[in-house]
Amino acid sequence: MDVIRQIQLFNAEREPERLALKYAKMRSSAFAFMRGSCHLFYERLSQGGLFKSAPLAWCCGDLHLENFGSYKGDNRLIYFDINDFDEAALAPASWDLVRMLTSLRVGAAALGVKPSQIEGLCTLFLQTYAASLGQGKAYWLERDTAQGLVRELLDGLGERSRAAFLTARTRVKGKQRLLWLDGKKALAVSDAQREAVSQFMAGFAQAQAHPDFYEVLDVARRVAGTGSLGVQRYAILVRGKGSPDGNYLLDLKQAVPSSSAPHLKVPQPDFGSQAHRVVAVQTRMQAVAMAFLHPVRFDEKPYVLRALQPAEDRVALGQRGQTLDECKLLLQTLAQLAAWAQLRSAGRDGSASADELIDFGRDADWSEHLLQASDACASRVREDAAAFNAGYDQGEFSR
Repeated sequence: MDVIRQIQLFNAEREPERLALKYAKMRSSAFAFMRGSCHLFYERLSQGGLFKSAPLAWCCGDLHLENFGSYKGDNRLIYFDINDFDEAALAPASWDLVRMLTSLRVGAAALGVKPSQIEGLCTLFLQTYAASLGQGKAYWLERDTAQGLVRELLDGLGERSRAAFLTARTRVKGKQRLLWLDGKKALAVSDAQREAVSQFMAGFAQAQAHPDFYEVLDVARRVAGTGSLGVQRYAILVRGKGSPDGNYLLDLKQAVPSSSAPHLKVPQPDFGSQAHRVVAVQTRMQAVAMAFLHPVRFDEKPYVLRALQPAEDRVALGQRGQTLDECKLLLQTLAQLAAWAQLRSAGRDGSASADELIDFGRDADWSEHLLQASDACASRVREDAAAFNAGYDQGEFSR
């Protein structure tokens, strides 16, 4: 496989400025490369054995260490859950598991995990996932039920005021806020883009109970994530409950087909649009949906509108030196969330029933196969990352 050519073709239609930022991120580490090349992962993934025979489940499609995070639900309470569903699809349950284990192997160094400890942590993740699936009941995480690093994250979010959050992303001019165009999280829009987003939001507002809430104060091109960088995405500052400290930040992001789609042998439901797919699966898999979550149509394309979710609201790799016990507790939490999400969405549009998933969890003879497969996948990710790095350094991605 020509890795460089495959990456160039996949990203050919993306916005050049933000695509350059994506490539720079991917050059920073093998884990970042994995995050930015989900399409390569599925091209490499075997289509036989457990990756064909495992029960069908609604899958995040890009389950990795940094696709879990905290957010405010539409009931305004704070939760911690899987938080990115751009790649969501109906697939064998094993697909999410092998991607998660691969991310653990590739990202272990950033977690401060020694090579001798990786296998034990991967085994712990699978054991916890299987046990949680086998129990057959989907729970959820919030501040009162979280532990360890997740509890620390939720405590911090609970203590953060709206004014403090806005101050980190905006600047006050007179009595009105404007988005801070720092070149890292937000970039300037053209006059045409500003007008188009403002007109769209004005139309959206008219169908809402409180249209004044959605009055647009400012618009920026949003920089966030890795895999989706270059896809059209906007940060929108709206009036909310009043200026300057009652304003709200929204995220408007183009929805594109899942990277797993070309490799799926299972018929997928007709959701109507890619945005409806993302929102429908997110609503099914999360315990409580994220605030302001809507599938919409903007610029004649499907987009997802939701509350802006800061990248800081996740347990990021290398954020601080984690102990082995903290890593174990974190992985057990993530494994539980993965199992609960599949149980919660069981029996919907072709996914296996809860009973079938329970049997899968209770008869976990497949664990060794997944451990071996994820080890092989991690090796391929590292090889592909090395090929990408060489091409990047030779200027292949700056033409």
